[in-house]
Amino acid sequence: MNNILIVPCCEKGYGGGHLTRCANLTRELRALGRNTLLYIYKQNDNISRLLERMDFNKAWLITDTFSLPKIEFIILDRFQTPRDELARWKKIAPVIGIDEGGKCRDGFDFLIDMLIPENFVKHAANITSPKLLIKNLNTEYTESHGVRKDYRPINSVNSVVSSSLKILISFGQEDSAGLGLKTARALGAMNNKFPMNITLLRGALASSIEIPENVNVMDNIPNLAQRLHEYDLVITHYGITAYEALFAGVNVLLDHPSAYHKKLAKAAGFKTFTQKNFIAEFTELHGEIERKQSANSVKLRGFNFENETLAGLINNFTPTVNRYCPVCNSENTYVIARFSDRTYRRCSRGGLIFMDRLNPPPIEYEKEYFFESYKKQYGKTYLEDFDNIKQAGKQRLKRIVKILPRAVRESLRSPCEKNSKPNLLDIGCAYGPFLDAARDESFSVFGIDPAKDAVDYVQQKLGIEAEQGLFPFSYSTLSDSQHYTIVTLWYVIEHFTECKIILNEIKRILKPGGVLAFSTPSFSGITGSSNLKKFLTESPSDHFTIWSPKIVKKVLSLTNFKVKKIVVSGHHPERFPVIGRFAKSKKNPLYLVLLIISKLFGLGDTFEVYAMSKEE
Repeated sequence: MNNILIVPCCEKGYGGGHLTRCANLTRELRALGRNTLLYIYKQNDNISRLLERMDFNKAWLITDTFSLPKIEFIILDRFQTPRDELARWKKIAPVIGIDEGGKCRDGFDFLIDMLIPENFVKHAANITSPKLLIKNLNTEYTESHGVRKDYRPINSVNSVVSSSLKILISFGQEDSAGLGLKTARALGAMNNKFPMNITLLRGALASSIEIPENVNVMDNIPNLAQRLHEYDLVITHYGITAYEALFAGVNVLLDHPSAYHKKLAKAAGFKTFTQKNFIAEFTELHGEIERKQSANSVKLRGFNFENETLAGLINNFTPTVNRYCPVCNSENTYVIARFSDRTYRRCSRGGLIFMDRLNPPPIEYEKEYFFESYKKQYGKTYLEDFDNIKQAGKQRLKRIVKILPRAVRESLRSPCEKNSKPNLLDIGCAYGPFLDAARDESFSVFGIDPAKDAVDYVQQKLGIEAEQGLFPFSYSTLSDSQHYTIVTLWYVIEHFTECKIILNEIKRILKPGGVLAFSTPSFSGITGSSNLKKFLTESPSDHFTIWSPKIVKKVLSLTNFKVKKIVVSGHHPERFPVIGRFAKSKKNPLYLVLLIISKLFGLGDTFEVYAMSKEE
């Protein structure tokens, strides 16, 4: 099994939170059976001391990239990753960013946000869930202290507040801004007004500090997350401890080591303060605690899986990433949308949209695909729809014949031998309705499909030659000397991850002047034009490329095909925004008006392409 590489932010001034999280994640993934390594590019005494305190296994540590083992994917918990560093990691393996706040955020293959609210960023992460932070709230703790099993936060403070307010101050392992000491001193000055029991968690990396009066100073509190319920108030900065306290039902008050932390806290809805207004904010908060009111308006959204952890989530990842456009090989691509299982990019050169996945699509092209799945979408099974598909195939053949050379068209009408008839290969032939239509028009036909049941039907019921397999990797019937007049792919090309390989192989097996014809969904149809994100959300999980009539000429020209004809199809007046809901019936005059508009402006959600191979 290949390795997972985890890279934390551990530079001086950034605390120890990132390193602690990554070290724990490494340990947890290894416990789940995944080979995981922690990369520290520059070791120092503070890092060594922190890892030693965590009893971290040094055998899991790597300090240079010259002897890296085979890496399956990389996790960066770098706070704000420099652009050149991200580029280096992307050359090695797919890269997943955790709480990435840098300018190159959109350059990551996948993003997981736990501390970055959705409303804080222009483009949301693939997965956004603060609940993934709360991995230490076990069942016993949950049942004992009232934290709900679905991890919805308690909106009131602890039911019992002691006469002496119990406060924990924690600003991370390093606290380079000295916020913990400043806050402890400010609280100590108010101790006569508000009786308090104050604990300052200094952190392993913090400098020696002068201990304020009436303040307990500790370097470490074992199992802190499970002990937060013991406090009435936790004062910290925006980070993991803030959410753990919130889930424990404790009031939280935040100060900010940076402007970035302040913006995050505000976006999330935490109650915040500065040292200048601390007395006023604390006084107001103290009154809320006495009234047993919540001090925060944080909305904790995310997965509803009771036992989901970050390690458990990542353990299921097997990322598939295209570093280049799958047709033109351009490296100039950019992210346009992210979803929980996939990321969509667009090629700046040709305009093609393509997909990267965190896991393979849960689809197999067998009998169920053509029956249950097809019926859910179209109201009938594929075989029940056979005649309609065949009739559509006849219309497609008419378009193909029109662009064939005259000699080829004449051979279709002449009573010549079968072997001299123009031959046609249908890739993804399914149960063969197009093959059947082409045979009726005197073509010599052959099909290929990954579904055994479909190929058996084509061979046994239709009596047409076909092979089970994936083009072009299992293609035993076609020898290197065999060439075709026509190659077709009806709603198939979008299923290939490497379109350039497919198009080059098709070009290789086409005769000079041969025809490539295919159909595919369009992202510039009415659905994609009105709401591209919704269109991509509803795009099937096995559609790795998404085309449009506006880009197809340019894209195909990059692989030496010349488009001769484009037919926009799949017109749906009822999908027009706002007014479409009034045009659901074909008898409605509005339906006809919108249909005319859709055809006039090419707003169909699918289209057909008819192209010829260009001479080299």
